[in-house]
Amino acid sequence: MSLRLAARLSLPCPSLVRSLVNRAAQKPVPPPRGNIQTPEDFLKAIGRSAETKFTPESWEQLWHTDGTQLRKAGLAVKDRRYILWSMEKFRQGQDPAEFAHPPKPAKKIRGRGPAVQNGKRVRSRR
Repeated sequence: MSLRLAARLSLPCPSLVRSLVNRAAQKPVPPPRGNIQTPEDFLKAIGRSAETKFTPESWEQLWHTDGTQLRKAGLAVKDRRYILWSMEKFRQGQDPAEFAHPPKPAKKIRGRGPAVQNGKRVRSRR
C-alpha cells in the first residue's frame, strides 16, 4: 500500500472517532450546593417540568448525560437543549434562580409582517 493511499484513508477516521466520544463524561461533575442536593432538586429548580420528563438515578448520572441519552429518553429538542444549557450554567457556578426562565409563549397571530395586523388580514390598495 502506498503512503499516499494510506494518508488518504486515515483522514476520515479521526472525525469519526471524535463524534463517538461522550464529551459530557469528560467534563467535571459539580458538587451539590445550596438547596440543590439531588438531580430531582436541580430539574425542579430549572423549571419547565423537567423533573417529569427525565429522571436520572444519581447525581453522577445526571452530569454524565449527553444529548443522545436525552434523545433516547424521549425528550423533545427544545427540552434537551434547555436541560443541557442549564447544566452548563450550573457547572459554571451560577444559581438556577438566576438563569432559569419559562419557555417562549406560542404565537397568537400567525403570518409575516404587515400582512396581518391585530389579528386581521390587511390587503394592499393596488
